[in-house]
Amino acid sequence: MYGKEAEGPGGFPDVPGVYIMKDERGSIIYIGKAKSLKKRVGQYFRDKASLDIKTQVLVNQIESIEYIITETELEALILECNFIKKHRPRYNILLKDDKNFPYIRVTLEEEYPRLMLARKMKKDGSKYFGPYRSSYYVKQTIDALGRLFKVRTCSKKIARPGKDRACLNYHIGRCMAPCQGSVSREEYGAAIKQICLFLSHRLEELIYLLNKEMESASQVLDFEKAARIRDQIETFKSMAEKQKVVTTSMEDLDVIACARSGDSACVQVLFIRGGKLLEREHYFLENLEGVSSSKLTTEFVKRFYSATAFIPKEILLQCEIDEKYVIRQWLKDKKDGAVNIRVPQRGDKKQLVQMAAENAAELINNFSERMKKEREEAYSALKELYSALTLEEFPFRIEAFDISNIQGVQQVGSMVVFEEGRPKKSDYRRYKLREGHGPDDYKSMREIVTRRYRKCKVDSTAVLPQLVLVDGGRGHVSSVQDELEALGLNLTVCGMVKDDRHKTRGIIMNGREVPLEGLRHAYRLVASIQDEAHRFAINYHRSLRGSAQTRSTLDGIMGIGQKRRKELLKHFGDISKIKEAGVEELASVEGMNRAAAQRVYEFFRQPSGQS
Repeated sequence: MYGKEAEGPGGFPDVPGVYIMKDERGSIIYIGKAKSLKKRVGQYFRDKASLDIKTQVLVNQIESIEYIITETELEALILECNFIKKHRPRYNILLKDDKNFPYIRVTLEEEYPRLMLARKMKKDGSKYFGPYRSSYYVKQTIDALGRLFKVRTCSKKIARPGKDRACLNYHIGRCMAPCQGSVSREEYGAAIKQICLFLSHRLEELIYLLNKEMESASQVLDFEKAARIRDQIETFKSMAEKQKVVTTSMEDLDVIACARSGDSACVQVLFIRGGKLLEREHYFLENLEGVSSSKLTTEFVKRFYSATAFIPKEILLQCEIDEKYVIRQWLKDKKDGAVNIRVPQRGDKKQLVQMAAENAAELINNFSERMKKEREEAYSALKELYSALTLEEFPFRIEAFDISNIQGVQQVGSMVVFEEGRPKKSDYRRYKLREGHGPDDYKSMREIVTRRYRKCKVDSTAVLPQLVLVDGGRGHVSSVQDELEALGLNLTVCGMVKDDRHKTRGIIMNGREVPLEGLRHAYRLVASIQDEAHRFAINYHRSLRGSAQTRSTLDGIMGIGQKRRKELLKHFGDISKIKEAGVEELASVEGMNRAAAQRVYEFFRQPSGQS
């Protein structure tokens, strides 16, 4: 497999592969895969009039095309999915919220596994469940399962069960304390197996196992354990009763249907496990003018299942998809089992697809109205700003900078990005500033700007803003302009000034203040940019202060240097758990001995209030 740049549409080989289209700045604008690179790429240039509007615009912007040859079309599909997720080209169909969705990770590689939130799946021996749309939901689920099954949450390495002192979680009934040998590996493993059944939506099987375990506990007169299991069973029975049976076949299905409005669409996914509707998720897609429903569904299936951990035996669709054979083979390899993809024509499964489509239609109607209003307000704000500042270019992309410090200590900087009047958080950046500036905001701002733009002078593919905003007045603007000129960049720089009540007042440009009174939309946009830059900088500063506080606390203990501090934090996770630990537990940490552990233990129990 290799990469190469073709010289014109005719320079492609008649083999499978991935093609990468770039514009005149070298930015990747589209990534596609083909069974035959020669035939597929040639279609873009033979009859441009037959192409849809979106593809015509794409072709007009192509400056060069690179390609990568693969052995098979299946390899090309996998490579295409990975490249699109990495580069997010402008003209590929992307999920509006396409990002690293959270998973629940069960660390099966450990003797006593834990539940953790994970952003990526890795081949590390763990088992992953998800993806889920909300980190909050994942954290709540992990917390609830921890309460029900009392699995450990600490990160300590349990090398010698029974030798460590149990932490507070054990004493308040939140952990089985495998660290002190309070539970056998078999019993702990059974709890982990039950958690995996729950996360796999196999509630009936879970309830069956719990009933057997409750009976066993009753027979040996362990009534306390039996009562605890009884409560677990009641919880899961209640959950099972709330799940709606939608098919008598008791299958695992995903149902996918979409609804469109203008150039936007909503795709609804119903997750059916064991014949019951467990969850539903929706995804918004934009800029779909001229894209057929078949193409839309094909691209969604590829994007969605490249990121999901579970693949059902059957996927029901609203319409037939392109590349059905290769997609089915790809999913079969991922699942390690056959996957049926079909469009039902009658019966219960047809009704399920219709239900998904109706839900999508309702969501897209609400979404379209909201997005239309937001887009109109955003462009009104940009137009007002463009006119009021008499800018040479329309400010599609705005980058704003702010700094945060306490009397010049631990200075940090932030850059937030707004595109088309809306925040683009994937492009946000934060900067830990070098020591020595003191409370000199001008030097700090110059450092941030230099670090952001110094590579742009030699990198023709770098994305540059049409407008740079800095939190400050004339001095801040002047210092940033000087720095940009030294870098050889000609960017428009303005300052955002506040009034006595710390509210946005106006814009500094060319040494004069442009008031925002009467410019309602522009005022809201500038105020939101200024607040967002300040919030992002403050949050970063707080996180550093918290880390510094932890370091300074441990540094006050004799015999605890950088290496031991690092191992303690790695083992316990945070300072509060170090405070709670006993001498034996502290001494078990790598690099520690009993004398050092005794000093740490006594330090946090001094009457002076150190703890």
